[in-house]
Amino acid sequence: MPPPATYEALASIVNCTLLGPELTNSQVIERLELAQRLGVGVATVRPCDADLAARVLAGSTVKPGAVVSYPYGFQSTGVKLYEVRDLMRRGVKELSVVLGLSRLLSREFQHVQTELNQLTETCRGEGARLTILLDVERLTKELKIIAYTCCERAEIESAGPLGALPPDDLALMQKHLPDETVIQAPAATLEEALEQLEVGVGRLATESPRLILEAWQTSLRS
Repeated sequence: MPPPATYEALASIVNCTLLGPELTNSQVIERLELAQRLGVGVATVRPCDADLAARVLAGSTVKPGAVVSYPYGFQSTGVKLYEVRDLMRRGVKELSVVLGLSRLLSREFQHVQTELNQLTETCRGEGARLTILLDVERLTKELKIIAYTCCERAEIESAGPLGALPPDDLALMQKHLPDETVIQAPAATLEEALEQLEVGVGRLATESPRLILEAWQTSLRS
């Protein structure tokens, strides 16, 4: 992707993540209000902060998001589906669901496919966006390809790693996911963000949106 031409173009693909276990309510509110001022696309919070995010972000262009089955994907499909429905009822518009690592390692591929299909159907029925997160560091190349193929069959809108996205994994995702699937990857600085965009990443997950966006604004003025 070419670099964004405007501040707004870059801000719109930023996912501000507020997932630290130590965050207090006041800190969450402060960072949600910052996300509003910065005009990011999404602010993703812990499930316990869903009501807070929906309330603070009401009327803004920032979509409230939340994680499901984070960080290990241990919950059963039924529990994941319940949590997705509950979060959507609370006003969450973007769901980031962790794919069950143990199911992939156990080669229960039909279970993985069925779960993804049900998650997609549930989110699509309520007009919410679904992102699947994978623990790529613990998967073999074969299992990564199978996971991406399952995502393709379920018509997943967006996918990304739980942590860093190595170049080899990005190439696998681009090869085995449809072109319209948005790949999300982390970025902590403007340099990292631009590097990710250059190789085809479509959304930037970051705990430091101000650092990235203010640096970009400065670069546009120079």
